[in-house]
Amino acid sequence: MDALQGLRVLELGQLIAGPFAGKTLADFGADVIKIEPPDGGDPLRTWRLLRDGTSVWWQLQSRNKRSVALDLRSSEGQAAVRALAAEADVLIENFKPGTLEAWGLGWEALHALNPRLVMLRISGYGQTGPYASKPGFGVLGEAMGGLRHLTGEPGRVPVRTGVSIGDTLAALHGVVGVLMALRHRDVNGGQGQVVDVALYESVFNVMESLLPEYDAFGAVRQAGGSALPGIAPSNAYRCGCGAWVLVGGNGDSIFRRLMQAIARADLAADPALAHNAGRVERVDEIDAAIGAWTGQRSIEQVIEALDAAGVPVGRIYTVADIAQDPQYRAREMILQTQDAAGHPIKLPGFVPRMTATPGRLAHPAPGLGEHNDEVLGARGWPVRGG
Repeated sequence: MDALQGLRVLELGQLIAGPFAGKTLADFGADVIKIEPPDGGDPLRTWRLLRDGTSVWWQLQSRNKRSVALDLRSSEGQAAVRALAAEADVLIENFKPGTLEAWGLGWEALHALNPRLVMLRISGYGQTGPYASKPGFGVLGEAMGGLRHLTGEPGRVPVRTGVSIGDTLAALHGVVGVLMALRHRDVNGGQGQVVDVALYESVFNVMESLLPEYDAFGAVRQAGGSALPGIAPSNAYRCGCGAWVLVGGNGDSIFRRLMQAIARADLAADPALAHNAGRVERVDEIDAAIGAWTGQRSIEQVIEALDAAGVPVGRIYTVADIAQDPQYRAREMILQTQDAAGHPIKLPGFVPRMTATPGRLAHPAPGLGEHNDEVLGARGWPVRGG
C-alpha cells in the first residue's frame, strides 16, 4: 500500500511550484488529476530540451499524474472543476492571487462545496499584503528572501543558484502544510483550510541566522563565494589536476585530523586554532595551507587521503558524475524507465526514502487530456471539458 493511497488531489497549477508539490504527493500514491488548458497544456511541456516535441523535464514533473484538458475560463470548465473539487481532498494552485476568484473557483466557493477540502495556494508574495497582486516567479522570491544577495563572489553580480530553487522550496513547504492540514482534519476533527505559501517566505525560512544576526549586531551577511563565512575551514580548493575539491574541516576534532593529514601538525597543535572563533581569524592562512597541499595532488589522491583521515571531502559533481556514481545507484536514485512513447529515460528516484511505503513510478507522464474520458466521460461530462 502506498503512503498516500486514497488521497485525491486536483492540481490546477502550471510550470514549477504547484506541479512540483503535486509530483511529490503523486510519487507516494496520491491520485493527482492535473488540469491543463486544452490549447497546448502546461507550458512546461515545451520548456528546455524536447524529444518528439515534449520536454523531458515534463516526464519528471508529471509522472504518476492524470491529465484532464479543461478551459478554466469557460463556464463548462469551471463547472467541471467545481465538481471535481467537491470530491477532492486537496486542491493545488499557483496562479496570481485573485485568478481563481475571478473564475468562481476561489476558497470561499470551494469550501462551501467541500468543507473538507485543503487548498494549497502558492504565489510570489502570498494571498495577503501590499504585494499580493503582483506577479512573482521563483527568481524574485529568491531575491526577496535574501538568497540572491549571498550567491556568487564578493563584489560581483549576484548569481542564480542554477535551478529554480525558490519554486521547489515553496512546493516542499506546501507539501508539509498540506500534510499538516490533512492530519488536523482527519485526527483532530477539523475542517479543510488554506495553506498559503509565498515564494519569498519559503526562501526566507531557510536563511539560517541571517535575521537574528542583523537584529543583534547590525550584521548584513555578504556573498562568500565558495567559502562558508564565519565557519572555518570550509571551502573549495584547486587540485594539481585542475579539478576543485570541497573540504569541510570546521569541526574542532575534524580540523585537527585535517591538519595532520596535510602534514601541518603545527596548526593542529596550535591552541589558538582549537576552536572555530580562532580559526575564522586566521582563515586565509588555513586555506592557503590546505590549497598548497591539494595543489600538489590529484583529486583522487586528495579524496583518498582525507577519506582515510575521516575528513568530509568531495568532488563537485556534474550530472555525468551523478549518472555514474555508485552511491546514487546503490540507493536507487537513478531510475531507469520509459516515457509513454516507449523511449528509455532516466529520472531521479524518490525522496524521502521510506522503508514501508516507498515512492514508486505507477505510470509515466500523461499526454495532454489523456484522461479526459476516464475522468470526465465517466461522470457524464463533455470529454473535451469545455
